[in-house]
Amino acid sequence: MTDVTETKGASSLGSMLASHKPGEPTRFGRIFKPDDAWLAKAPREPVLEPDLAIVDTHHHLWDFPGYRYLLDELLIDIGCGHNVVATVFEECRSMYRAHGPEEMKPVGEVEFVAGVAAMSASGRYGSTNVGAGIVGFADLTLGERVASVLEAEIAAGGGRFRGIRHSAAWDADPIIGNSHHFDGPGLYGTANFRAGMTQLARLGLSLDAWVFHPQLAEVVDLARAFPSANIVMCHMGGPLGYGPYAGRKDEVFATWKTGMKELAACPNVSVKLGGVMMRLAAFDYMQAPSPPSSEGLAGYWGPYVKTCLELFGADRCMVESNYPVDKMGIGPSALWNAFKRMTSGASADEKKAIFSGTANRVYRLGLADV
Repeated sequence: MTDVTETKGASSLGSMLASHKPGEPTRFGRIFKPDDAWLAKAPREPVLEPDLAIVDTHHHLWDFPGYRYLLDELLIDIGCGHNVVATVFEECRSMYRAHGPEEMKPVGEVEFVAGVAAMSASGRYGSTNVGAGIVGFADLTLGERVASVLEAEIAAGGGRFRGIRHSAAWDADPIIGNSHHFDGPGLYGTANFRAGMTQLARLGLSLDAWVFHPQLAEVVDLARAFPSANIVMCHMGGPLGYGPYAGRKDEVFATWKTGMKELAACPNVSVKLGGVMMRLAAFDYMQAPSPPSSEGLAGYWGPYVKTCLELFGADRCMVESNYPVDKMGIGPSALWNAFKRMTSGASADEKKAIFSGTANRVYRLGLADV
């Protein structure tokens, strides 16, 4: 397997690939190329509720040395038997412009995904509306100056650009591996960031937020300061289960739940279910003899998913694959089956919201019949 590490300021992940030697301890919090042979050892499962429409609200596309995940690879995973009707691309420092002002380089990622989305819209690649929404990156710490970047991304998105992700995930222990946009605590509370947030909200764009669970109060404070802004909490609020948090499952869950309860009191915040493979570290996917079944994964993630549903309600929750990142530990068919198992107690209307309706509304996708 191959490791993609993250360092602040890098324009792509491609220059940071490294080998993983068999028997080495798993470096949670790092991205490894999925092992297809290992994934093939997963138990075969029938597809549950194959007609249920799914909008995958969080996937990446990239082409790095030794690790390509573009439209062809995505379509293979989409074709696993579940009814994935549309997707939302999430920024990952892919295809940034090589030249021009530094702050404008992320526009290249939006241009790239808009092209992939146009390919998908031709109908030649299947019925899934790939890239129906595009979440890019713009540095909100530019303050008022970020407006020109956002306007360029709106123009580049071909009507699909919906907002940005500006991550603030930070922990003092370097073993955690912090987000690539900031190196320190408290990003969302800085004056420059909030000046940029004002521009984002003025343009009607959303913020995909991402922090680790001890930082959830930072998102709560931001949501209260911008009550009309559309904020999406990625990866269920970033619960951590490795490094200094290993062996503290109950304590982490209690702290996380308290923070998520406060966040749920902010009506302008919705949450993505999933995306915790490498941070929650609920099982050791680098050492396990085979992937878990969907029932097994539901056992690991279920308490977090069900708590989010209890706190936010179905109309503020939406599913994400976080592919190809979470493909390190689970194949696509079992992943979607696991979500269906974790929501088995929901009504038909609630399931429609969780799997497609909330995403359609929050990201303004304009999809019919979801």
